[in-house]
Amino acid sequence: MTDVPLPARPFQHDRAIAAWLLICCTTIFCMVVLGGVTRLTGSGLSMVEWEPIMGVLPPLSEAEWEETFSLYQQYPEYRLKNSHLDVEGFKNIFWLEYFHRLLGRGIGLLFGLPFLYFLVRRQIDRPLVPKLAFLFVLGGLQGLMGWYMVQSGMVDDPHVSQYRLTAHLMLAIFIYAYMLWLALDLLRGRDRVKIARGWVTGAFILTGLILLTITSGGFVAGLKAGFTYNTFPLMNGQWVPDGLLLMDPAWRNLFENITTVQFNHRLLAVGTAAVVAGFWWAARRRTEDRPVRLALDLLLAAVVLQVALGITTLLMIVPIPLAAAHQAGAVVLLTAVINAADELRRPNAFA
Repeated sequence: MTDVPLPARPFQHDRAIAAWLLICCTTIFCMVVLGGVTRLTGSGLSMVEWEPIMGVLPPLSEAEWEETFSLYQQYPEYRLKNSHLDVEGFKNIFWLEYFHRLLGRGIGLLFGLPFLYFLVRRQIDRPLVPKLAFLFVLGGLQGLMGWYMVQSGMVDDPHVSQYRLTAHLMLAIFIYAYMLWLALDLLRGRDRVKIARGWVTGAFILTGLILLTITSGGFVAGLKAGFTYNTFPLMNGQWVPDGLLLMDPAWRNLFENITTVQFNHRLLAVGTAAVVAGFWWAARRRTEDRPVRLALDLLLAAVVLQVALGITTLLMIVPIPLAAAHQAGAVVLLTAVINAADELRRPNAFA
């Protein structure tokens, strides 16, 4: 392991900015979970118009509800899937999507207004300004990506593209991860600290593996692949199921073949858990630092919990509460590995 010094970067407003970023992270976490519930309940296509500024208020009278419902009735999802709905049934799916979009707007304000305040008052360390501006731009792109995703379902086949859904999910996950890393860096401020660079690199590799597994989970969700092969560890009585390469060209199987998509997600999940466990064992036995050990233990607990949630969700054929908990567990696991990577930078992590 090669230890290299970090540059000193103390700044008096770092803790206030870190607290603000952590609050934003919390709301993004809630947004990801609510987005999962919206998808699971089939509510995502209930709002057929996108009005980023004027669309804050929901229908307030029966006449407005009737008008909103009549707009929804013009789209294929109503005709092909929800023709049994009346106005009251429509309200049930509308409210989830409405609160999902409202929370998205709220996050934009929660990030944008304090950012401008800190910026105008010159309370942000100069190297941090472009990083926060980058996050602001990504937040705007995330709103556009959400509408681009919804548009894919407002066609003859009322099914949201798994490609767009996964892109929407992963952009939210990236924003969350980058924001959390910045917040922890500001909060813990490691002036003149030395890094055990090999271990931090290992934690970043783990982070990449977890992100890859979450990405594969996005395709599982987009294809509703969790409703098939509801046994574990075998799939239809086989370790390697038939039909993994039915599509041509072969690459399409990775993203469009339900059997292949679920098989890959299982393989990645189990592989990720095994690598996390190995990293935990190797790192923990080399450190006596209590915060580092705690971070490693939390990482192990998070991956065990996430695997358990995934298997249980599959075996019980994707009940909404469990499926939402599994999606939340993915963000918890990502949080745990980012926290571990940051704690591994402690001065005495591997003294």
